[in-house]
Amino acid sequence: MKLTQRQERVLDCIRAHIEETGYPPTRAEIAKILGFRSANAAEEHLRALERKGAIEIMQHTSRGIRLPDLGQDTPSANTSATAPAPTSEIEQDAKHLPIIGLVAAGSPVLAVEHVEEHCAIAPEFFNPPAHYLLRVRGMSMKNIGILDGDLLAVHQTHDVRNGQIVVARVGDEVTVKRFQRQGSHVSLIAENEEFAPIELDLSRDELTIEGLGVGVIRQGS
Repeated sequence: MKLTQRQERVLDCIRAHIEETGYPPTRAEIAKILGFRSANAAEEHLRALERKGAIEIMQHTSRGIRLPDLGQDTPSANTSATAPAPTSEIEQDAKHLPIIGLVAAGSPVLAVEHVEEHCAIAPEFFNPPAHYLLRVRGMSMKNIGILDGDLLAVHQTHDVRNGQIVVARVGDEVTVKRFQRQGSHVSLIAENEEFAPIELDLSRDELTIEGLGVGVIRQGS
């Protein structure tokens, strides 16, 4: 199927980013490079490119974009494939979970430079399984027992429901809040009366769900 001019620009952006860095861009990076109002606009173009067979989208990863025309083997129906990951991203461990500290603005949560240490606990200890532990900053969730310095077990997913505790990226900031959505309006709600909700309109504001909170670990002093 023939691509529109805008879709061609998005495809060229993806190809150039892969050639320059070795891995695909995030939705936010595509939006910034091409001047889109939000990452959601980039997502719409990616879905259109996928429908036309120009790219393949891998679920549950912010860089899960694959270009079949770059000489990669096309996966068969019985083969699972993952998008090429940046060399800075950490490898998964079946018996240890990385502890992620302060996340630098605009960088992937699961990046080597964010790992403080590893915790000897199996991902399957949590349900659904955790992919990493995020060190909580601040007391905005204190009313449900998530305190400053606690480790929040996070299941990496973009699919969340109203009322769940999520790790969200708003612009360049990563935050832990309760998720509530009605139409294009999203509220990220603190569990502390001293903090106002973060109100977003997805038609203009950038929001990325990094994962779902599935448990809390409090370390001894």
